Amino acid sequence: MTESMRRIKIFDTTLRDGEQSPGCSMNLGEKLEMAAQLEELGVDVIEAGFAVSSPEDFESVRQIADVLQKTTVASLARATKSDIDTAFDAVQKAKKPRIHVFLASSDIHLQHKLHMTREEMLRQTGEMVRYAKTLVEDIEFSAEDASRTDWEFLARVYETAIANGATVINVPDTVGYVTPQEMYDLIAYLKENVKGIEKAEISVHCHDDLGMAVANSLAAVRAGATQVECTVNGIGERAGNASLEEIVMALRTRQSYYQAAAGVDTTKIYKTCKKLSAITGVPIGPTKAIVGANAFAHEAGIHQHGVLNDRLTYEIMTPESVGISHNTMVLGKHSGRHAFEEKLKSLGYALSSEALSEAFSAFKKLADLKKNVTDLDLEALLSGAAKMKIEEIYALESYVVNTSSVNSASAMVKLGVVESGQKKIVEGTGIGAGPVNAALSAIDAVTGKDYTLENFSIQAVTEGDDALGEVVVRLKNSAGTIVSGRGLNVDIIGASLAAYVNALNRMESRMD
Repeated sequence: MTESMRRIKIFDTTLRDGEQSPGCSMNLGEKLEMAAQLEELGVDVIEAGFAVSSPEDFESVRQIADVLQKTTVASLARATKSDIDTAFDAVQKAKKPRIHVFLASSDIHLQHKLHMTREEMLRQTGEMVRYAKTLVEDIEFSAEDASRTDWEFLARVYETAIANGATVINVPDTVGYVTPQEMYDLIAYLKENVKGIEKAEISVHCHDDLGMAVANSLAAVRAGATQVECTVNGIGERAGNASLEEIVMALRTRQSYYQAAAGVDTTKIYKTCKKLSAITGVPIGPTKAIVGANAFAHEAGIHQHGVLNDRLTYEIMTPESVGISHNTMVLGKHSGRHAFEEKLKSLGYALSSEALSEAFSAFKKLADLKKNVTDLDLEALLSGAAKMKIEEIYALESYVVNTSSVNSASAMVKLGVVESGQKKIVEGTGIGAGPVNAALSAIDAVTGKDYTLENFSIQAVTEGDDALGEVVVRLKNSAGTIVSGRGLNVDIIGASLAAYVNALNRMESRMD
């Protein structure tokens, strides 16, 4: 980064705003694992949660604050003393603690949600930012629904926050309403009209309801914003948030245009995105920018010809720049632990001795099913290990499926079921329109559960006729709780059953 380049801070809210996306909830172990990955990636700030929202959220923020060494850890808080106190209790042991206070500013929210006048909103903003400042030095203030707030009033709001100690003022496009030009103009207006703006960083938080979250965030950077709030894979409420990987790679690829750069290690992007996908069970779409399976694929003949001559003809960045390995070395059933460990190191994985043993065992099982295990197979295998730390009430032991083109399919499934700390093997049978339907019915017969299967998707995550298949299912209970489950296997029925059992265990963990 040259001296003329502005440094753009990356504020990651995957563990707070991202987790609010239906089916993307994470348990404590998964949040800690994801937080560690985000710190390895090099993000500047991790919004670890909304501490007051639940005891579980408080504990995850507290533990993340306790273990991270380099990254600022923030907790969201409404503009009330009780919220701010709880946020402080959660982040106080962080090496770099931040309290993120928010209060809605648009007339729509003031009138219909808060039943508050503009003057009352200004008074509460000043009082609560000033109170938070007595607890920690680093205070971020967000004017919720800023993009639909009267600009002159919004300037007064931010002046009040800065005067009372805010170090960061955040401009959220809460409902994904504005266009890039409007966002550029708004940031430019605030820079010119907010007294004391030079004392605070300008941040933006954009939602993707109209598909412009990334474009709006980048427009704000051009106008002078120095922090962008985003999530891995763009997950988040409704249509999601600005995508971290797209923001970072746009700044890197078009650095001369934006005259700005993030401090993220881009070679860790792919690993981070795959890890989140494995944890949440939400697959990455094949055409997803930067990390989708087709992001660096070329099928059209004219494209292939151009890339073979010079990659720059159709590739504006390399797969290696985001951590996608094209190493052709493969492992097989006769490969030893040392070769396996060296291969993982070349892919950027540093595992503990225990984790390495577990991964090597899983690799050996896969190698018995496939002649050659490729880099993509290993990536899928390791990302699949991220769903650990969920207590297993149910474990798939074995299955037999019978199907034909003339009769209904039938299945017999054996599950290990843990009751009162003891595991027993229970057998169930099912009949269905197809082999997967029959097998899932057999599982239902064992568990006695009656959840709604909201979604079922299958995709090949590696190549060839022995490719690993990834199945993702989404289950919903009667209370409306949605969880995702993921299964990986060269046998698509096995992958389906693994995904279903994984989702059942996640649902049980949510209901404890």
